[in-house]
Amino acid sequence: MQHMDNHSALLNNAVAALTRRTFWTPFPEMPSPKLYGETAQVAGRSAVEALFGCDYPLEQPGEMRRLATERSPYGVALDIRYPVCDTESLLVSANAAEPAWQAAGPEGRVGILLEALGRIHKRSFEVAHAVMLTTGQGSMMAFQAGSPHAQDRALEAIAQAWKLMSEVPSQSLWEKPQGKNPPIVMRKHFEVVGRGIALVIGCATFPTWNTYPGLFAALATGNPVIVKPHPNAVLPAAQTVSILREVLAEQGLDPNTVLLAVSDQSESTQRLATDRRIASIDFTGSDVFGGWLQEHARQARIYAEMAGVNTVIVESTDQYAGMLRNLAFSLSLYSGQMCTTPQNIFVPSNGIETDQGYKSFDQFGQDLAEAIDQLLADPRVATTILGAIGSDATLQRLEVSASTGRTVHASRALEHPEFPNANVRTPLVLAVQQADASIYERECFGPISYLVATDSADASVRLAESLAIERGALTLSVYSTNRRFLDAVTSASRRARVALSINLTQGVFVNQSAGFSDFHATGGNPASTASYTTPAFVADRFVVVQRREHV
Repeated sequence: MQHMDNHSALLNNAVAALTRRTFWTPFPEMPSPKLYGETAQVAGRSAVEALFGCDYPLEQPGEMRRLATERSPYGVALDIRYPVCDTESLLVSANAAEPAWQAAGPEGRVGILLEALGRIHKRSFEVAHAVMLTTGQGSMMAFQAGSPHAQDRALEAIAQAWKLMSEVPSQSLWEKPQGKNPPIVMRKHFEVVGRGIALVIGCATFPTWNTYPGLFAALATGNPVIVKPHPNAVLPAAQTVSILREVLAEQGLDPNTVLLAVSDQSESTQRLATDRRIASIDFTGSDVFGGWLQEHARQARIYAEMAGVNTVIVESTDQYAGMLRNLAFSLSLYSGQMCTTPQNIFVPSNGIETDQGYKSFDQFGQDLAEAIDQLLADPRVATTILGAIGSDATLQRLEVSASTGRTVHASRALEHPEFPNANVRTPLVLAVQQADASIYERECFGPISYLVATDSADASVRLAESLAIERGALTLSVYSTNRRFLDAVTSASRRARVALSINLTQGVFVNQSAGFSDFHATGGNPASTASYTTPAFVADRFVVVQRREHV
């Protein structure tokens, strides 16, 4: 396959990176003109803006009408109309495309996907601008998370799929000795076969980063894919689907191997998810719909990332200022609209020891509030970090939550210097007691955090562990200068099956997860059923079908 030859070095490096887990990426995260071209940023923005008020250029079977569903958190009128297709037509078309995609084999499929990923990368600024406008992410975050970091996750899934499929030989000559008689000789053939149509349900906040792992893992292992984007973040998914269909058509394959299912009705998503022809479902979103999928879409394998309650445990620190800056950024980034954002900060009610002396619980809260204010003092910096609030439900939750504890840092509205209609809010931090579990034990999505006065540092550990086990968590963070305490938290994280970050004071934040190094989620507590990107995330998307005959 020509595409595989063109991208073999990239694939080999990616496979090697899976094992090393050190820093590696072929996709630069800095939006530098020297790396991406002097005109790339302007061209990408212009390409997106040219779609405003128009029909998106995508032709698919069963189109019934056009629908514009997106409402930008920045107040920009998008009004892009996407094809709404008959569900049965999508399913029939995906099924019809499967044999040819299967016949392409692992090498053919992976080569085509690497070519498509390369073209997605060339349009990084275009995808990033679409991500920013539809999700409310700040411009820098939209570029990094929406394009190169998402591309890392796509490549990681492709590499993991290639590695697993490569372990299955295409054939073997089997000879069983028969003593003095001639051996029994058989020729055996082994074929990696996808399980069937994959449904990838996108989220409103990270329409590429959370979509690409399942999309590319399913395709690489031989499955046609129907992408169901969130109604408020269709454009990044449409761009991706269009590029994939373009490459498929160029190779003489059915572009309907990848299809876009646009709808603003949850009922249509439910009907699609429960159809017997859907073999797997990737989902990122609320635990309510995630639980519904697990209960009703029993015919499919579910790869879900859902709600969790992420915790920071503060016992002591020898870098107090660095800790506060790190926490302030973690709470502020994208207005807390990340599945990895810490919600609860557990601090002993009798305070902590630091390199700046003893700090009471109340003093810690005051210092954290000051760190947030310092971080967000410049309006242009603040709006880049905060982005915009993506939904009315989050704004309502922010308003209601303000009365659930003592205010440590009040949330306030900021005016965006470029988008006057943007909904921008600073973090809300509230102080509560350990006994107020009914307040902080549920996820409060958005820029809402609780500073919890615990009975002791040991109580903080027990509480964080039980929350992760019972409610789920994607991240756990701890600050301590006591090695025995850190060992205790490490053991708790293992029991709760949650990723742990220790003493983050520099330019790495608990919210962040690096492709080819960090495993995102574990699949071991209620917050997720899978992990990006372990072998288990990929391996069960295909089966091995063999045939044998005597020679």
